[in-house]
Amino acid sequence: MNVSIGMKAPDFTAMTTFGPLKLSDYKGQWVILFSHPGDFTPVCTTEFIAFAQANDQFEALNAKLIGLSIDSNPSHLAWVNQIRLLTGVQIPFPVIADRMAEVANLYGMIAPDVNKQETVRNVFFIDPNQIIRAILVYPLTNGRNISEILRLLTALQTTDKCGVVTPANWVPGSPAMVPPPGTYNQSLERINAPETTDLNCVDWFWCYKNDPC
Repeated sequence: MNVSIGMKAPDFTAMTTFGPLKLSDYKGQWVILFSHPGDFTPVCTTEFIAFAQANDQFEALNAKLIGLSIDSNPSHLAWVNQIRLLTGVQIPFPVIADRMAEVANLYGMIAPDVNKQETVRNVFFIDPNQIIRAILVYPLTNGRNISEILRLLTALQTTDKCGVVTPANWVPGSPAMVPPPGTYNQSLERINAPETTDLNCVDWFWCYKNDPC
C-alpha cells in the first residue's frame, strides 16, 4: 500500500524503544513519522542527532517525532545508547521496531527498485486529525535537512490557522500569500482597491499578505 496526501493515515500498533505505540493515540497532535535505512549507519546517526537536537522545536509546534527502521528493538536500544555514549545526545522520541516491515509496507516506505530490505528516508506529516498533509522522500545516500522539515511543518500550520498559502522559500515571519480570487468581483476588488483587503498585489492573482492572520 502507498499512502498519499489528503488520506487518513493508516493506524498501526508497534513496539518501540519507549514501549508499545498506537498511532491513533496521537490524535490531537501533529506527528512527524520518519523512516531510516538502518541502525549503526553513519548518515542515519547524524540524522537522529539532528532530530534529537530539534526535538524541543517540534514539541513547541505540538508535533511528535516517531522514527522507524526494519531493525529489532534490541538493535534500536543498543544504537541509541551508543549515540548517547559517543555524543552525550539522548534520543527523546520513540523508534519503531519493524522487523516484518508491516508499518513500512503499510506506508510504502520501501523503494524496491533501490533496496528491498531497507526503508528509504521517508517523512510523513500527519496532522491532529490524522490526515497525511505532506510527504518527503530522500534516498538512502543523502541525509535530510531538519530545518526544512520544521519550516514545512510551520508553513502547514500557518496555512491552517490563517487561510493563506506560502510562496517559494517562505520562512516564518516573512509575507505569506492568499489564494487567487474565486469570482470576477473579487478579482476586480483586488485590482481596484487592494488596500481594502490588506494585500500587497503584483496582479489580481498574485497577492502577498504581510500579517498572515
